[in-house]
Amino acid sequence: MTLIKETDFGTPQSTAEKTVTITVDGFDVSVPEGTSVMRASMEAGIQVPKLCATDMVDAFGSCRLCLVEIEGRRGTPASCTTLVEEGMQVRTQTDRLKGLRRGVMELYISDHPLDCLTCAANGDCELQDMAGAVGLRDVRYGADAQNHFKMRDGGGEVNACWKPKDESNPYFTYDPAKCIVCSRCVRACEEVQGTFALTITGRGFDSRVTAGMSESFLDSECVSCGACVQACPTGTLQEKSVIDIGQPERSVVTTCAYCGVGCSFKAEMRGDELVRMVPYKDGKANRGHSCVKGRFAYGYAAHQDRILNPMVRESVDLPWREVSWDEALSFAANKMKGIQQQYGKESVGVITSSRCTNEETYLVQKLTRAVFENNNTDTCARVCHSPTGYGLGQTFGTSAGTQDFDSVEHSDVVLVIGANPTDGHPVFGSRLKKRLRQGAKLIVIDPRRTDLVKSPHIKASHHLALRPGTNVAIVTAMAHVIVTEGLFDEAFIRERCDMDEFQDYVEFVSNPTNSPEAAELLTGVPAEEVRGAARLYARGGNGAIYYGLGVTEHSQGSTTVIGIANLAMLTGNIGKKGVGVNPLRGQNNVQGSCDMGSFPHELPGYRHVKNADARDIYEQIWGVTISDEPGLRIPNMLDAAVEGTFKGIYVQGEDILQSDPDTKHVAAGLAAMECVIVHDLFLNETANYAHVFLPGSTFLEKDGTFTNAERRINRVRKVMAPRNGYADWEVTQLLANAMGAKWNYTHPSQIMEEIAATTPSFANVTYDLLEEQGSVQWPCNDEMPEGTPTMHLDGFVRGKGRFIRTDYVATDEKTGPRFPLLLTTGRILSQYNVGAQTRRTDNVVWHEEDVLEIHPHDAEVRGIKDGDWLKLMSRSGETSLRANVTDRVSTGVVYTTFHHPATQANVVTTDYSDWATNCPEYKVTAVQVSLSNGQTDWQEEYQEHAARSRRIEAAE
Repeated sequence: MTLIKETDFGTPQSTAEKTVTITVDGFDVSVPEGTSVMRASMEAGIQVPKLCATDMVDAFGSCRLCLVEIEGRRGTPASCTTLVEEGMQVRTQTDRLKGLRRGVMELYISDHPLDCLTCAANGDCELQDMAGAVGLRDVRYGADAQNHFKMRDGGGEVNACWKPKDESNPYFTYDPAKCIVCSRCVRACEEVQGTFALTITGRGFDSRVTAGMSESFLDSECVSCGACVQACPTGTLQEKSVIDIGQPERSVVTTCAYCGVGCSFKAEMRGDELVRMVPYKDGKANRGHSCVKGRFAYGYAAHQDRILNPMVRESVDLPWREVSWDEALSFAANKMKGIQQQYGKESVGVITSSRCTNEETYLVQKLTRAVFENNNTDTCARVCHSPTGYGLGQTFGTSAGTQDFDSVEHSDVVLVIGANPTDGHPVFGSRLKKRLRQGAKLIVIDPRRTDLVKSPHIKASHHLALRPGTNVAIVTAMAHVIVTEGLFDEAFIRERCDMDEFQDYVEFVSNPTNSPEAAELLTGVPAEEVRGAARLYARGGNGAIYYGLGVTEHSQGSTTVIGIANLAMLTGNIGKKGVGVNPLRGQNNVQGSCDMGSFPHELPGYRHVKNADARDIYEQIWGVTISDEPGLRIPNMLDAAVEGTFKGIYVQGEDILQSDPDTKHVAAGLAAMECVIVHDLFLNETANYAHVFLPGSTFLEKDGTFTNAERRINRVRKVMAPRNGYADWEVTQLLANAMGAKWNYTHPSQIMEEIAATTPSFANVTYDLLEEQGSVQWPCNDEMPEGTPTMHLDGFVRGKGRFIRTDYVATDEKTGPRFPLLLTTGRILSQYNVGAQTRRTDNVVWHEEDVLEIHPHDAEVRGIKDGDWLKLMSRSGETSLRANVTDRVSTGVVYTTFHHPATQANVVTTDYSDWATNCPEYKVTAVQVSLSNGQTDWQEEYQEHAARSRRIEAAE
């Protein structure tokens, strides 16, 4: 294995269809119109020296190193800013050019420290490379002259031009002494990330890169995405891991294990030590960009809290006892078999993980169906996006988003509802912001003012700050405007949709009770604002809808998804680039977890367990009889446990005690079980009630695949050996065999072969195809052998698109005198899900605790000031956390995150759920807020219990 070095073409690729042919140093090359001479030369295999140019940002033309000669033109134009023309004759190597380039390089080097041998960028420095490329052999300008890299001048006086290194960011350093002011970092922050945190201050010799308003990187608006570090051609911006470990020697392309964007990374290694994660330019989901989590927050894999040996205990009151793998697996298998013998086959079940691979998830659901012989399987994917599966399945016929992420580049209007891409899906958020800066319009439907509503060079045309729980009313009101004002696409509807159902929907939605004026009483959004948003979406060109958990995690989550699908069909925004309905999945493999049959009523490929033909496929391969009765969902498992009929569970890679609603009910259910098996990296909150702990492996230690939010199947490749001894799929296989199964998989590719043989949408997926294509989007079958970037091109999967009525039904969770405020929840950029991974990295510097956002008016009437301890109370429970007084939230609404177990925000959420899927209603909880003097008694008791539950006997 070697270090993967991607070609840098210097300027971005042109998307023009017309081609132009030029001659470079005697070689003809044909490129799209609008291509730079620099890129055309690189396409011909001729590298023009450069420093300020890189193909991730637009041409700038400041370094004057990429000069060329063009026949018929005067002077020596910069090849990065000069576009090709038909018949152009270009020369890149003449005596004149050589002399000019050496002179330019000489000036750069004269104000640069010559500490190359001890510089962390030694071996990975473009300045060093270009000095060699232009043949620089001497620097005539002495370092005793004015410079930026010496702390003191020749007379021993402090050099006013020198600035100290900024080491405030936990992941990278900024050394102004090595900066050549090429502006690549500034342009990457603007053009790729869209944060505008960096600028060039001063003029001429006094020019320098500055973060924020001359702040440190940590104190500035910098979001630590790493784009500036990646763009830097010198050692000015450098990863601290490279400084500590040295330059990497090999790299492996793999897929990030955080959010549902599914970014591709090069894991760069030195021996078996991970040096850094670098975004892979050929990754089709991220196109070479990254966020702080994927780029830097991988340290949890080697954190001291990680458990590497199996552990067991007879009772949760006892300390853990480290044992061998054989003993742990025998203990677990005997417990589960004993439970089934005493209480029946239905008394045990599994919970699959949305963080594990497709292959691992497939085996866990196979474990319960083929070994436990029941359908008691559920997943956190149901707890977040099951309404997506139901709503899109009912309307379009398939349970997934319609587009790839590239599609947003063709959108004219983007409607974001119940999602916060800049925090939850930041790489896609950056791509969206870039499109908005290019002129696309934005509609945001969210009770909170997210960064998309207004941030540098971005402003939403409409922000519908609705009351939590009223999504259905607002979406239906928009449809009312489109129908009653004749803004719908009649030709599309007649060709692609069921007309009888459309006529019924028109009758329903035209009713004045669904008008924006009527909805205003429910949502609090001015009717004219809703009308304006509806008209913009219907008339604005290609309209794309992106939504998240703020849509699905409601009692009417499925209804809202149906309403969103209705909007897309009404306006013909389906089946082409730049449009569609796109759920933003919360975790890296939520889509795959659903695809692999993690639901108690569905086999892989979304086929109901009552479907005899689907069951027969698996019965033939597995040699078992599969029950035709749907199994238990997580809430049903917990209810049954409290009742005494459900006694054992295997939980892979999920922490239901922290992530699921109504924490006290979850704890009661787990406490009532006789065998809880937790398979994870750390002793998480669920492990407080576990009897068996099986150590898990990180994404760096396994092979497999993830499926991201755009249905893209991406390879996960093993970078290092599992520190716990086994990949997660191997652990599940060992447990199954301890239970009496005879599984004999030797590599995840064999599991994928079984998936492809049994799941129609994966029929042509193989590891060889993924190696060849990089990734594919399902369905991937004989009809679409290389995958399907855009769904429903010529017709819907179900045949005709189906319009469905969307009656608004108010949630049962009501505000009142005791609980006058509405709590809604979400995520923050630096943290991920329950924080088990990100809390064990330096990301905690940005978010060390969960806080409660409260509007200044609501704070004032309660005597609350910023930073005060607050008690947050609901009908379910209470917790304490600090106040963040902000107008991001509306009056009557409070907001918090759930990343820290010390807060346990879900102790206040209720057990209300979506009517169709039981997806919990996390986003609407009636609460009261009052001043507090610290943590509640319940929090203190919980933490004491957790500490007792994590005791481990000392090894003999």
